[in-house]
Amino acid sequence: MRKIVLMMSMSLDGFIEGPDHDIDWHLVDDEVHQYFNDRIRTMGGFLTGRVTHELMAGFWPTADAGPDAGGPMAEFAGIWREMPKFVFSRTLERADWNTTILREVTVERIRELTARPGGDLALSGAHLAASFLRLDLVDEYHLCVHPVLIGRGTPLFPDTDTRTRLRLTGTRTFGNGVVLLRYARNGGPEEG
Repeated sequence: MRKIVLMMSMSLDGFIEGPDHDIDWHLVDDEVHQYFNDRIRTMGGFLTGRVTHELMAGFWPTADAGPDAGGPMAEFAGIWREMPKFVFSRTLERADWNTTILREVTVERIRELTARPGGDLALSGAHLAASFLRLDLVDEYHLCVHPVLIGRGTPLFPDTDTRTRLRLTGTRTFGNGVVLLRYARNGGPEEG
């Protein structure tokens, strides 16, 4: 069975974006980007919400087309185009680039996706992740913590009364100070 892997970048104080949806504080250099490429390449699909999908679709389809395109960014463009994408949206009517639109996050729908053959599924986006967390559907966490405090914005984890125990499965420190923390579930949720 495929796993749902939450893959996100966050500030040290727990935000994925600033108050105006800004992410200019993300420190994604070639080393960090190559890590993501290597990990994503083995996966079976992206799980995103409409906003994230539209941002990605507005950039990655042609990110490797320019004369100066190269390195991990150009490599990711090819990975993104080929990878199956599952977009959760109640309003999106059409999507290109190997994309399936799903209307709701339900346990049954996600179990159906994870039962299919192929690699694990990469989940991103705070709002979509909150839906998956609420339904106890996240199996692993791959979090890149950036060495910055931004003070406010969109938190990665919503407030909850549920405690979920995790087990550290790996760490990596990148040259730019970003730290990767990898966790797996260590049992089911507990009421807090």
